[in-house]
Parts: sequence; structure tokens; C-alpha cells
Amino acid sequence: MRGMIAWLHARTPFPPVSAALADPNGLLAVGGDLAPRRLVDAYRRGIYPWYSQGQPILWWSPDPRMVLFVDELRVSRSLRRRVRSERFEVRIDTAFRAVVTACARTPRGGQAGTWITPEMIDAYERLHRLGYGHSVETWRGGELVGGLYGLALGRVFFGESMFACEPDASKVALVALVARLRRLGVIAIDCQQETAHLASLGARPIPRERFAGLLAELVHCDDPPPGWHLDPQDAGRGVSSTA
Repeated sequence: MRGMIAWLHARTPFPPVSAALADPNGLLAVGGDLAPRRLVDAYRRGIYPWYSQGQPILWWSPDPRMVLFVDELRVSRSLRRRVRSERFEVRIDTAFRAVVTACARTPRGGQAGTWITPEMIDAYERLHRLGYGHSVETWRGGELVGGLYGLALGRVFFGESMFACEPDASKVALVALVARLRRLGVIAIDCQQETAHLASLGARPIPRERFAGLLAELVHCDDPPPGWHLDPQDAGRGVSSTA
């Protein structure tokens, strides 16, 4: 690692994101904890934890930042047909821990392990209970076959991970998420890092400075935003109307 990174203790605040390293891209701080207050403060500033089992907590704010603006979601013809086929039942917040655990167990190309450690699973479940963490799930025949999870703050959704056991299961969850976010007035989904998969769905990289400005504009308080507890049938109608 080049340069200096901050070491966090119990009450150490985060340094400005402009202090993040260029190599590795976005590494900002080490240590601290995964308490709800710390995590909410991190996401408000455009910072997120990402580390492997056995490492200290590593905090990141990469430049550029991959963002999906909800009005720019790209739905292919095949995905549109999949959504309209109603092959999957879409639910929201009915199996949060199961979604996070499935994301942790899903193999990722180019990665030997997972950053979703048991401590991370517990931390995000606490945020779910507090109203920040949310899952969008796809079910078939009573079995969870895909989904995604993340955090809601202000008019931004901070996507963490997704998984699929069947083709398009996670993409259908994303379409449902975007439908819900539009109704809530959410503008953007933070996708963190650039991948070809996310780009194919309409996400694009923006400079970290612009992302920080976006957060300042769209996240005005630390309270969890309302409106997430909806009838599951509403989620299904949102999927159909979005495609």
C-alpha cells in the first residue's frame, strides 16, 4: 500500500474521502467497528466496509464510483419477457438474513472467498431491524432462488450484493427494486465498484467528488426512510409496470 491510511478507534471519525489511496483504489481507513451508528455514518459519506475473514475492518471510497440512476435501468427484451412471465414471486424484506447468507455463499469470478463475513451478516441484520437494511427476493415454488440486499438512506439505495440460483432471478429482483425506489422518490443506487454486469444494466462510473455531492444533496439525515413495508402484491405489480 502506498501513502498513509487512518486507523480508527472507538470514537475516531472517518477522514475525508479525498484522503483515500489511489492504490489500492479507495482504501481510506482500517479498524473501528460495525456498529449501526458507524455504518450509517460511513454510508452517508460514501464509505463502505469490505474485507475478508481474518483481516481488520477495511473502509473504502473508490474513485470513480459505479452508480445506477433509477431512470437509466436497462431492461433487455429477454429480461422484459422474464418479468412479464411471472415465473418468480417477488417479495420485499421477508428473508433478509437468508439473502445476505446466500450472497456470501455464492462464488464470484476472480475471488477466492467472500467479504460477507459472519460479523458483516450480523451487522447488516441489525441495520435491517432498525429499518435501514432491505432485501428484494425472488421466490419460485416457495423456494428462495435469487435476490439482493442493501441499505436505504435518504433518496439513495446503497446496494451491497445479489445472488441467483436460476437465470435472471437477481435481475428480476433489481427490476422490482427500481420500481419500488421510483415510488419512494429515490434517485440512485450505489453499486460501489465497476463491473461489466452492472454496466449492462445501465450503471455507470462517476467521479468520487460528484458522488459525494450527490449524497450531500440526497441524504439529509440519519433516520431510516419510511415506505418500505408494503404489501407483497404491490411489489409484484411494480415489477410488471417497470418492464
